[in-house]
Amino acid sequence: MREAIHVGISLGNLGSLIDGLGEFSNQLCLRLAAQAPALREEHGIELTFHLRESLWGCFGEDVHYLSVDRWQRLRHVQPRRFALWHTLNQLNKTLPPQGTKKRLLTVHDLNFLYFKSGFSQWRNMRRLRARLAHTDHIVTISDYVRRDVQQHLQWRGPIEVIYNGARSLVDVPREAVPELQGRPFLFHLSRMSASKNIDALLALARHWPGMHFVFAGPEGRDSRAVREQVSTGGLSNVSVMLSISDAQKAWLYANCTAFLFPSLTEGFGLPPIEAMHFGKPVFLSERTCLPEIGGEVAAYFPDFEAPKMQQVVERNLPRLQAQSGKIRKHAARFDWDAAAQRYLHLYLQLTGSVAVQAIPSAREHAAIAL
Repeated sequence: MREAIHVGISLGNLGSLIDGLGEFSNQLCLRLAAQAPALREEHGIELTFHLRESLWGCFGEDVHYLSVDRWQRLRHVQPRRFALWHTLNQLNKTLPPQGTKKRLLTVHDLNFLYFKSGFSQWRNMRRLRARLAHTDHIVTISDYVRRDVQQHLQWRGPIEVIYNGARSLVDVPREAVPELQGRPFLFHLSRMSASKNIDALLALARHWPGMHFVFAGPEGRDSRAVREQVSTGGLSNVSVMLSISDAQKAWLYANCTAFLFPSLTEGFGLPPIEAMHFGKPVFLSERTCLPEIGGEVAAYFPDFEAPKMQQVVERNLPRLQAQSGKIRKHAARFDWDAAAQRYLHLYLQLTGSVAVQAIPSAREHAAIAL
């Protein structure tokens, strides 16, 4: 009987699988776990998920689970030896277990470089460089992030780009928002932090009283502050919806006139692709990875002065509305099953389970998926 090859997949101390990192972890891990029986049978690979005990079992019974604790930031010892340890995000502070042969890290962004003070930048850079000291191979979620890692962290080791998937909510049962039925509106979905450029959207709403705006996102300090600004500022053309369900989100995507996402810092940007699954016109900033993700089927804000933003929307809306099919096809390139297959291929290579060969680039894999 051959000896098992252990692969650990660390979510770290994530307490929720709903926000951006949680969505990434949940969608990827569900698909990896679905392949656990085949990996065991064909390659002798056993998958172990490292996460809070409150989340144990969420990826089924064909995988193993390990607890995360704060002491693993200083020293991490496990009775079994891991051939590969995959840390799912750069904010995960736990170390790979001692004796791990290969250590893989997914880097989602270096947003702190663009939206933090000098001290915060220094602190985040110091932490990430310490993390890279325990890393053999990196995956980034966009080519933009790959360039950031190589430029700012001087990483010269192996690095791959694997695009995230983006769930299609097209077939999700929809729950209508009664006050919006029959009314044109522009939609924005995010946690509404300053990095999402929510101030520019509020300014646009003030400048454009004839258009209705819907801002949605999770309940939090930033989103509550936006709701307060809308209330005290008398913005009757803005609806703020917090902690919406998938059914409400699907209805908003399906019924909006267009989706606005002028974010200042992104490693990938899931909401624009979710909107594109519905064939909706999407308007993005020209910053960070968004032109790479939106491609030619989105329109872009060159700056964030409210009159110019309105002009961009009005000028490009007819063109994008006529390209609904092309927009849907573009969104289909960002597929979680395809992303999971690329990660699995990398696992097999790093554990020596298959011969080392070139992994298709993210763009090549997206083209093959179509």
